Amino acid sequence: RTDVVGRSGLEAYYDTVLRGTPAVTTLEVDTGGRVTGTVDERPAVPGRYLVSSIDARLQSVVEKQLVDAVQRAQEQGYPGDSGAAVVIDVRNGHVLAMASYPTYDPTIWVGGVTKKQFEDLMRSDSLSSNVIQGLYAPGSTFKVVSTAAAGKEGLNLYGEYKCPNRVKLGSQIFRNFESAAYGKITLARALEVSCNTVFYGIADEFWLRGGGPDSTKASPDPIAEVARMFGLGSKTGIDLPGESTGQVSSRLFKGANWEAKKDVWCRNAVEGYPETRKTDPKLADYFTALDKENCADGFRWREGDALNAAIGQGDTSVTPLQLAMVYAAIANGGTVYEPQVVKGIMSPDGKGVEVIKPKVKSKVAVPKATIKFLQNTLPGVTTDGSGETPFEGFPLDQIPVASKTGSAQVTGNKVSTSWFASYAPADKPRYAIVMMVTQGGTGSRTSGPSVRGIYEAIFGVT
Repeated sequence: RTDVVGRSGLEAYYDTVLRGTPAVTTLEVDTGGRVTGTVDERPAVPGRYLVSSIDARLQSVVEKQLVDAVQRAQEQGYPGDSGAAVVIDVRNGHVLAMASYPTYDPTIWVGGVTKKQFEDLMRSDSLSSNVIQGLYAPGSTFKVVSTAAAGKEGLNLYGEYKCPNRVKLGSQIFRNFESAAYGKITLARALEVSCNTVFYGIADEFWLRGGGPDSTKASPDPIAEVARMFGLGSKTGIDLPGESTGQVSSRLFKGANWEAKKDVWCRNAVEGYPETRKTDPKLADYFTALDKENCADGFRWREGDALNAAIGQGDTSVTPLQLAMVYAAIANGGTVYEPQVVKGIMSPDGKGVEVIKPKVKSKVAVPKATIKFLQNTLPGVTTDGSGETPFEGFPLDQIPVASKTGSAQVTGNKVSTSWFASYAPADKPRYAIVMMVTQGGTGSRTSGPSVRGIYEAIFGVT
């Protein structure tokens, strides 16, 4: 009862390693309870030490740059209410730095926390780690997955694709969010300028191949399949508790979601939202119509679902760590590692270290030429595309940076989520860096400059 027990973070995950084993003496007693001898004595075994992969200096830089990114969003007039950043060694999955905003000083727990302090922590959402627990739409950073699916399914990665400024399906219009109409362009250029409509076209072809409106849950779903190869929709396996799973927008998810919600949808379709109808009949009619449609065929994977999924919107949600592992896998040639914060366990006397070997979670089973295409294309995003502005003046000729921006749209009237996903040096990859700011605007203007700041610290650029 007097043991100190790890409650969160590494202390919780490696509790048995850190605590060791207490001394135990087994005594012999008579019927009167008097000690008559010693049966067994086991000495205490001290706890061992953890050797972390975190670089303390880099951690400090990442924390500062994340705060700068949040403030940059606010200076542009956006709420910029939370964020996350993570740096991964692409060669083995080691976590070199990870930061979440808002955060707090952990010394607050020393000596006991007051009720007010705890309520303030709960109110600010600073107790959770956005890096491993926050779930967000990845937006255009997801287009690397759609590109990998295109290569796997035999589409011409070096062909030309139409990039109009919008695509119309029935009464619904799907637009380019950040880019304009570019006419016919290559797939590489589509990634550079982040042309949504090119990826709408790819998704539409996959949807039609799978049977279009007559498809079933068993029909092929290439983009979702490749997303799962990259580790999306499942936990990364990091050695920290409380990691979120996320989800991949897909036929399977649509069907499972319908099974879980159809009873509620069908009941609402019959009842017609009586309480809402008292104050807003039009809104009640709208909700009722939606639920009638969802009740009848909410399990169907519609054309619009496929288009949204191809650009990282719809039902897809990822943690910043999951996205970092995607870009790390592209950088290293297709290996998805389980991220590690601890790389070794040291003996109590400090004389021996048990090295924890990197663990491979999965291999991205797409043609090597497809991964090579992404490796050759993503540096162009930084030199000639949506990632160019934050890296103006950076010595890209000496330290090429592969990147992809994202401005993920959010439901309601919220501002888009700013993403910047990257790895460097692009010609000999070592580091993958992902940063995001919720309600932060564009990836290029908000997160990009801070990612550059981290690379400057890593490579000594002044």
